[in-house]
Amino acid sequence: MEGRRIKNFTLSNSISELPALVSKTDYIVQNWELPASLGMNINLVLEESLSNIINYAFNDNREHKIRISLSLNRNILTIKIKDDGIHFDPTSHEPPDITLPARKRPVGGLGIFLISKIMDTVHYSRKKDLNVLTLTKKI
Repeated sequence: MEGRRIKNFTLSNSISELPALVSKTDYIVQNWELPASLGMNINLVLEESLSNIINYAFNDNREHKIRISLSLNRNILTIKIKDDGIHFDPTSHEPPDITLPARKRPVGGLGIFLISKIMDTVHYSRKKDLNVLTLTKKI
């Protein structure tokens, strides 16, 4: 895993884009010769992140673009996701109490918790009217 590799792509804010996301991620994992288990985790993290953006970030019916960047620099994988949706910092919420039975837990909140368990760092920022979610994983 020498050198730096970068792959950028854009999807629209439609759930129908998720299969394309999986295809793109699978191609990157294979092309960069990453472990299959890491590929499954990348797919899960991206699908969860994009599902939340698609379902909650936009308060209109227009098409919006979601930009995704994956980069591999030596043994650090970085995923950046940018969208022009409403300001929302997923890292500012308390983690869910997973010790509660499922029926007593409030709806939502598990996605970012899951992402934070899979990735080494989860960072949110708002830059130029864009939500920027940056995720890193040491391989």
